[in-house]
Amino acid sequence: MYAILDIETTGGQFNEEGITEIAIYKFDGHEIVDQFISLVNPEIPIQPFVVKLTGINNAMLRSAPKFFEVAKRIIEMTEGTVIVAHNATFDYRILRTEFRRLGYDFESRTICTVELAKKLIPEQESYSLGKLVRALGIPVTDRHRASGDALATVKLFKMLLEKDVEKNIVKDFIKLEVEKGIAPKLLDIVNGLPAKTGVYFIHNEAGTIIHIGRSRNIKKRVNQHFTGITHTAKKIQKEVFTVTYEETGNELIAILKETEAIKKNRPVYNRIPRKNSLAWSIYSEKDKNGYLNLKLQKTDGRKKEITSYANETDGKNALFRITADYQLCQKLTGLYQTKAACFQHKIKECDGACLGEVSAAEYNERVKSYIDKNNFENTNIVIVDRGRTINERSAILIENGQLKGYAFYDLNYQITQIDILKNILIPMTNTRETRHIIQTYLKKNKGHKIMKF
Repeated sequence: MYAILDIETTGGQFNEEGITEIAIYKFDGHEIVDQFISLVNPEIPIQPFVVKLTGINNAMLRSAPKFFEVAKRIIEMTEGTVIVAHNATFDYRILRTEFRRLGYDFESRTICTVELAKKLIPEQESYSLGKLVRALGIPVTDRHRASGDALATVKLFKMLLEKDVEKNIVKDFIKLEVEKGIAPKLLDIVNGLPAKTGVYFIHNEAGTIIHIGRSRNIKKRVNQHFTGITHTAKKIQKEVFTVTYEETGNELIAILKETEAIKKNRPVYNRIPRKNSLAWSIYSEKDKNGYLNLKLQKTDGRKKEITSYANETDGKNALFRITADYQLCQKLTGLYQTKAACFQHKIKECDGACLGEVSAAEYNERVKSYIDKNNFENTNIVIVDRGRTINERSAILIENGQLKGYAFYDLNYQITQIDILKNILIPMTNTRETRHIIQTYLKKNKGHKIMKF
């Protein structure tokens, strides 16, 4: 659990500032579960430049509670959490100073979103909260007020959690849970999971990921692991300490994230995909008569494939469908071996490319229409799909035929410029497999929108 906070102060000399407003949002890594927002009477005057910046003046604070009156609630909100703040050194110092005045030694672990952002989103022009959230397309209201700034920090931290592909933030948090001696039972773990689409990560006591999966219903799928009777399920049940997850809102991002995470983390209880799991591919090549032939061959990394398949049977079945859909010749697609006309010509379902009765130019147009529709090379699109909430959308960026990554954005802040999308993008590795996943998904599923640029 994280306590994401922002503090406004009177300004003044170091360690003599007083708190004028505090906002704390308790955040479980996915959503806000509790909040505390209050003006605070600092019992000292506010510096004029601070009044101008925040809009908080001395008159507003006369009837506000003093710090000792809100101290108990602050402890309740932060106890057992990691404090997160933008420039955490400042906010943590102010809190410790105020508690020290009450004779209480306040201590907590902290995470600074400035330092995290510098590491995970490098080369930004500025890391001030206002400029950073604007560059990342994060909507913010009540700037320079504790509630508005803390809420913007929540959204920023959520994005940084997503960009932390190494899972270092989560691993550190699990270590903290181990130190506190918290080892929830399997039922408690399941009850804490959402019945939503996403990727889940099963960790052991050291924080190591031992299994990764995806599901349209994370809670149901993890429960199947915990009630399973297979050899692997029983090992997972014995070793699990906690389960973390990432909601994706749609299945395409879940599939891509699961594929990448398994290759990256190589969990002991996942089947690791073979280096080349798409062993067969369709290629196009021109024959001596000038006809473009589609051929199913073993995947050759030196050649540009149109699309790939896990095995020869899948590839051959697909090639039969392609031949029929685009009115191609089974002889020229290698499905019917003969020196004469193909069988389809005999039953009048082929118009005679195999005998030269159709010109190469006319036949090749049909082949090219298939290639243009299915080849990602030189393709520049954004796949817009459902987000994790009704107020959110997801975007997957394909640039020059290469998968660049994905992002989530608020519907109140429409992504109209590719540069803004690139700022908030969570990068993903482009492989033959990811291209195949995307092509297959686009053919089989509806509900997404394609934006070309």
